Amino acid sequence: MNRLSEIVVVKVGGSVLNGEDDVKKVVDLTDKLRKEGKGVVLVVSAMKGVTDSLLSSALKINPDISHEKLDEILSVGEVTSARLLGAALERNSFQAVVIEPQSELWPIITDSKHLDANPLIEKTRERVRSLILPLIEDGKIPVICGFLGKTQDGKITTLGRGGSDTTAVLVGNCIGASEVLLVKDVSGVFSSDPDLVENSKFIEVLDGDEAGLLAKGGAKFLHQKALRYQKEGMNIRITALDSPSSGTLIRGKEPQLSVERYDQPISMLTLVGVNTEDMEVLTRVAEAVTESGSGILAILLEKKSALIYVTDGRAGLNRIHDRLIGERLAKAISSFDGLAMVVVKGDALESRPGIIEKITRPLASKEINIYGMVTISSSIRIFVSSDKVQEVVSAAKEAIEEQVK
Repeated sequence: MNRLSEIVVVKVGGSVLNGEDDVKKVVDLTDKLRKEGKGVVLVVSAMKGVTDSLLSSALKINPDISHEKLDEILSVGEVTSARLLGAALERNSFQAVVIEPQSELWPIITDSKHLDANPLIEKTRERVRSLILPLIEDGKIPVICGFLGKTQDGKITTLGRGGSDTTAVLVGNCIGASEVLLVKDVSGVFSSDPDLVENSKFIEVLDGDEAGLLAKGGAKFLHQKALRYQKEGMNIRITALDSPSSGTLIRGKEPQLSVERYDQPISMLTLVGVNTEDMEVLTRVAEAVTESGSGILAILLEKKSALIYVTDGRAGLNRIHDRLIGERLAKAISSFDGLAMVVVKGDALESRPGIIEKITRPLASKEINIYGMVTISSSIRIFVSSDKVQEVVSAAKEAIEEQVK
């Protein structure tokens, strides 16, 4: 084979690998990429309905089956798909190497959290580079079972919902791929679910942060876990088997865990006697705040009251008061000034148990009052007195360093 220009990882399976026609399209796509001088890795998930069927059968036979045994049973779907695709490639004169958990070439090493295992990235990287990359350089096509992993003591694990996407992005990261194609039964990502919203619009490009927010918010094009392993310079393309060169491109990874201090002065506005169940009222309240020149950073609602954290609220308090009280949108309003905001954000924050407690516990021991805390996906906003902000930043950084060890 000629020197590789780049390596592309292609994930297929599920509803896009239903029969002979679909398998042929995968073979044709592989042939096209190879003729472009690219190395190809195929990651394969179980065919549509197989995993659910295996899970249902196992639980009916033994409702108390262990998670470890369940992982072994669920792995059958991916192994079958990989072997079938490998046979199709061989029929078309490609040198396919089917790689399943029992293979000596198996690369994905995980912790022992069965049914939702987490890859051990450095150990996986070492095996991908030493075992999978030489196959590609030798002109072979690795066909890797998606969704599956193996612990260091050899037990099969599964990576949780969307696990095959996770496998593909992880392998792409470790092998230095230029692009990961996640082949779906839709042509890309839309502005909203086309099954629910009539006029949803196709999106050509998302950055990693945008993709992560959508995935965490319930969009089904990609599981958030997969985005943890996207690296700078490696694109992810959500595409369809009929048009693999198009689709939605995800560029740039989600930001790593970090702590930032917001420098502008912040006020906490307390509104009482406001009907927070009326969206029109809330809209008019927001308009009153923004028209005063203040920016809204966060809003916390109770049934008849609201806390609004704003930039420089003291300067616009008179205008806000006149509008809200004059239009009878609230009974009274107060302003607590001299606050600052510390933001903790980054990928996988929501999957790190106890991080909020690790940040707030030292603050309590130092009698530092928290005037508000808002969690939004992979972001925590903490409002404290401005003269205590550096202590909060230090405590947050210490908590992050402990989490990523």
